[in-house]
Amino acid sequence: MKEIVTETIVDYENHVNLGMARLFKIMGLDTLEWKASGTIIEDIEGNKYIDCLGGYGTFALGHRPAEVIEAVKEQLDLMPLSSKVLFNQALGQLSRKLAEITPGRLQYSFVCNSGTEAVEGALKLARMATGKDRIIAAVNSFHGKSLGSLSVTGRDIFRNPFKPLLPEIEHVIFGDLEDLAKSINHETAAVILEPIQGEGGIILPSENYLAGARELCDNYGALLILDEIQTGIGRTGKMFACEHYNVVPDILTTAKALGGGVMPVGAFIATPEVWEVFNTAPFIHTSTFGGNPLACRAAIATLNTLEEKGLVQKAAESGEYLLNRLTDLAKNYPDIINDVRGKGLMVGIEFQHESYGGLLISELFEAGIVVAYTLNQQKVIRLEPPLIISQEEIDKVVDALKNALTKVVELAS
Repeated sequence: MKEIVTETIVDYENHVNLGMARLFKIMGLDTLEWKASGTIIEDIEGNKYIDCLGGYGTFALGHRPAEVIEAVKEQLDLMPLSSKVLFNQALGQLSRKLAEITPGRLQYSFVCNSGTEAVEGALKLARMATGKDRIIAAVNSFHGKSLGSLSVTGRDIFRNPFKPLLPEIEHVIFGDLEDLAKSINHETAAVILEPIQGEGGIILPSENYLAGARELCDNYGALLILDEIQTGIGRTGKMFACEHYNVVPDILTTAKALGGGVMPVGAFIATPEVWEVFNTAPFIHTSTFGGNPLACRAAIATLNTLEEKGLVQKAAESGEYLLNRLTDLAKNYPDIINDVRGKGLMVGIEFQHESYGGLLISELFEAGIVVAYTLNQQKVIRLEPPLIISQEEIDKVVDALKNALTKVVELAS
């Protein structure tokens, strides 16, 4: 087994990414994930870890959910990929299901393969539907790394190496309605926001921010795009996070958890009025693999399982329990923990210094807990476990964090 681990690390160093391999080794993450089930990842040596990263929000149902795997197996025996020249039943059924579960009058879907593709499509649709080019996004946001989605992503470290990006993009301060009001005008095609900034550090807006953004968009004839790729599919204790704020976008993007942790799938969904330009030009935006039957069956099974098992409500209840336990724990470590925040099972722990995060990630891994930084803010580690996580497992995670914090205090003293 050690030979397999060594060979894989060498493959990473020589053929995947040397810098990534070095980072994993420095952080003590030099083993192979081998199999997984439910909330547990097992490495090649049989060590087990509670997955509190959850594939950055992908594993809402846990690893290898039986309902999703069975749906994919059934489709494999019929037709794995679509010919694209006849009607695709699974695509139609998934699109109808998305219309049913999304808020307001969102009705038409384009099903793709990933979150960044969903954002790309949403931006194209917004520009085509409005006939305008200008897009407003938020500082510290994350929408993906393909060229269009990178253009609206709000962190220069990812953007600068690839400039010039799309023109007519402006970034405003997330949560600041006055800043948005100064920027938006009648030339604005769309405003794109995450209801809760995920990679930005689990940043929650004020209660009236999204409603204010909705009103500004209406006043200036701009579309509101809400990126629910990380916050959607039950993660925050609502099917979509915008429901916490009673706001309905013109276009909504989703991915990650939509495929049940089994198939890669994303989508963007829009109102009939916005979608009309795609109806008149049905081949203006297409994808060879997007909307394939395997991915659609996985997504349908995922959404049905969420509803049948009441996992959205469970996420709300488990999230409240986790947040309360972490808040109580943080009171004992004011010199290390600056803040604990989140909604549902999307929780961030912000440290006084980013070095604490790295130490804690390593300590937690040694204790059998998998967590990670938020991409834009390395002072914050995120807890995004599967929605099926039990209270007993949450207690194990918090207890392990307490022990890890004790060790960090000893190292710092």
